[in-house]
Amino acid sequence: MKKKQTLAQRINIMRASVMGANDGILSVAGIVIGVAGATTNSFAIFISGISGMLAGTVSMAMGEYVSVNTQKDAQRRAIMNQKEALANRYDDEFNFVKAKYVGDGIDPQLAEQATKEMMNQDSLVTTVRERYGFDVGEYTSPYAAAIASMISFPIGSILPLLAITMLPTAIRIWGTFAAVVIALAITGFSAATLGNAKRGNGVLRNVVSGVLTMLVTYLIGTMIGNV
Repeated sequence: MKKKQTLAQRINIMRASVMGANDGILSVAGIVIGVAGATTNSFAIFISGISGMLAGTVSMAMGEYVSVNTQKDAQRRAIMNQKEALANRYDDEFNFVKAKYVGDGIDPQLAEQATKEMMNQDSLVTTVRERYGFDVGEYTSPYAAAIASMISFPIGSILPLLAITMLPTAIRIWGTFAAVVIALAITGFSAATLGNAKRGNGVLRNVVSGVLTMLVTYLIGTMIGNV
């Protein structure tokens, strides 16, 4: 029977999806607005956007795959180190857990009792959680993260690509600009919510980075087009 994903694992997959969509919006917006600054040729703008979408999709998926595998390798190494520590320095590990509980404001006698119970139940799980902050066996699937990014990146890319090609020539740059700002505000809010961070800061950071990216690429494109 397939093991059910934990909440933390599901959140990590959702994070990969949100960030994939965010990168898709921002990357392709930067490309098409930059090219639009250099030329009014709709076909050239469209092809550049499609090329960016395809390249970004592969790059994002491979990046997630490598990143999650690197994280898993680090977690497995931490577990191996902890097994060795428990075999050779059990008392030190016991005292570390107890001291951490006391540091969190638990009465020393209660911390002693809690540590005994936790260590007797599963010393490896207890010490890994307290030392490294993750639960043994709860690994995010690199394949799931890669697939989530591979799907979400082109979905995010569609917005700036459609806006720049469908809007009238007179307003397509600023119309795309506005559409991207709204989309980045949504993904910034979503990412902050998943990360339990301040929503306002997440939205502001995402929108500002997107605005700067589009302005820089547009200015570069305009300078190249005027050469």
